Amino acid sequence: MKCPYCACEESKVIDSRPTDYSERIRRRRECIDCRKRFTTYEIIESVPLMVIKKDKSRESFERMKLYNSLRRACDKRAVSVEQLETMVDEIEQTLHNSMEREIPTDTIGELAMRHLKRVDEVSYVRFASVYREFKDIHTFMDELAKLLQEKK
Repeated sequence: MKCPYCACEESKVIDSRPTDYSERIRRRRECIDCRKRFTTYEIIESVPLMVIKKDKSRESFERMKLYNSLRRACDKRAVSVEQLETMVDEIEQTLHNSMEREIPTDTIGELAMRHLKRVDEVSYVRFASVYREFKDIHTFMDELAKLLQEKK
């Protein structure tokens, strides 16, 4: 593991602990040369998930794409990084647990909206407006009406 500060290839592990439902190991390391500390994560390599896009093309599931789309929906809202990471972890875990290796984007979008609705309704509506491609104010208002109806 290269040190991110001096690029030395030798480091020692100071602390290890499981994270994310014991799917990852967090390792705190110290560089042998510069003595600076950094964190690495070790994950179990699994069969990659393939995403079936709307145009029927396929690409590998990218956790960061999901994270970034959720982060944009939560921009300037009271949603912490930890909450975002937890949502992404839970969605990814659900996808892996489904035992399907090819997942339609619709499935991922619906899971994301379900999680956002529980965390922050404004972020949910933002995400839904892009995901469901609202064409006009009426479809936007229909979604808001559904949300308000569920709250009653």
